Amino acid sequence: MINFLSLGQVINKTTLCKSNIYKLMSNGEFPKNFTVSGKRKAWLESDVEEWMLSKLETTEE
Repeated sequence: MINFLSLGQVINKTTLCKSNIYKLMSNGEFPKNFTVSGKRKAWLESDVEEWMLSKLETTEE
């Protein structure tokens, strides 16, 4: 199943603030968002969760 996340949902899920999310995106360190319709942007939940898992893996090393 494919789920889209809004910015607010990404913030809640990752505990990152908006500016950190966009900074990481611009550095290629966080999944890119995409246009759903008009100005509405979203992230794929699976991409965000994969990023979160990668953070766990780097902490465990």
